Amino acid sequence: MKRLRLWLGLGLAMFVLGGAGFGWWFYDLRWRPHDIARDPAEIARILEGAGWVSPGLTGPKLYMVGFRSCPDCIRFKAEAFPALHAAGVDTRVIEVARRDVNGLARSTPAERATVAELWANRRWALMEAWDKVPPEAWTAPGIAPADGDAGRTAIVEAGRTMVDQLTPLLAKNGVRFAYPTLIWWTREGKMRGCACEKRQSYRSVLKELGAE
Repeated sequence: MKRLRLWLGLGLAMFVLGGAGFGWWFYDLRWRPHDIARDPAEIARILEGAGWVSPGLTGPKLYMVGFRSCPDCIRFKAEAFPALHAAGVDTRVIEVARRDVNGLARSTPAERATVAELWANRRWALMEAWDKVPPEAWTAPGIAPADGDAGRTAIVEAGRTMVDQLTPLLAKNGVRFAYPTLIWWTREGKMRGCACEKRQSYRSVLKELGAE
């Protein structure tokens, strides 16, 4: 009987510890960003060479890769950018126009035109204007079309190629590419990254960038 009670006690303790461990993972660990220790120089080179736009702040750099109609990208901009900008973080947004899949378009002519313009001329004010209009209502006023223009079409394709390059490099570091993907450097100079689709991931990003 004593042995049975001992085994029951051990089983209960293991159950409690297992539950606590699962809770820690579910509510905290799985949302934390990853160190980018493999190929950081190559990842930095790709990001620096992309057509990012930023408010020109002088604090830490945060790269965000997204596309205009991405709900999680829209939410991150709305909820996290104010605190990041108040902390001086230079939010470097890289907008892409995704490739078609199985003949189904995943971008619009206006989106492709605007992405090409952002990459070519890096106008933060243009991105802000774009963000203020519902994606489906945006007509890219005053912006040259990308479709039919070999140079601007090549710029749009460069964004897609950038995603192709980043995806396996980030995977080596435990980061599954998604939208938005965020990459930044801590105060100690360590490169960090996450596919920050959920609000639960914001806390770590803001904390590491001094924008809590």
